[in-house]
Amino acid sequence: MDDDDVEGGDASGRSRSEKKCRKAMERLGMKAITGVSRVTIKQSKTVTFVLSKPDVFKSSHSETYVMFGVVKMEGMDAQLLTEAAGQFKAPGPSSVISKGEPSVAAAQEDKEVDETGVDNKDVEVVMMQASVSRSRAVKALKAADGDIVSAIMELTN
Repeated sequence: MDDDDVEGGDASGRSRSEKKCRKAMERLGMKAITGVSRVTIKQSKTVTFVLSKPDVFKSSHSETYVMFGVVKMEGMDAQLLTEAAGQFKAPGPSSVISKGEPSVAAAQEDKEVDETGVDNKDVEVVMMQASVSRSRAVKALKAADGDIVSAIMELTN
C-alpha cells in the first residue's frame, strides 16, 4: 500500500510521523470509517472540541476510535478559550527565551495596523498567549476571521 493510498482524503499535507501513525493503526486492525463529517468532544458544559472532516479509525475488537484532524474549540468565552489554549500549547523556543526587551525587528513591525472588525480583548489575548506585537496579533486575527485559537496556533507554530 502506497503512503498516498490511505482512505479518508489527500495525503499530500501529511507529515511523515502522521503517515507512520496511520500505517500503525491499520497494522493494529483498525479500519477507516468513511462518511464522518464532524466529531464533537465535550469536556464540560462550556468546553467543546470540534474536528471538522476528520479521518476516523475504529478498532474491530472494541469501541476504540482514533481521529485525525484539526481541533477547534467552540462555545467558549475569551477567558476559558485562553486557558484551554494554554493547556495544549507545546513549549517552544519562545518559552525558553527570556521575555525581556522586545527585539528590534518586533519594534520595527509594530506599526499602526487597521483594527476595524477585530475586538480589542481578542487582540490582547492573542498578544499575551503568543508573545507577539499588537500588529502581528491583529494580522493573525484578521487572517483567522476572528478565531482566537487559530490565530494563536498560527503564531506559535
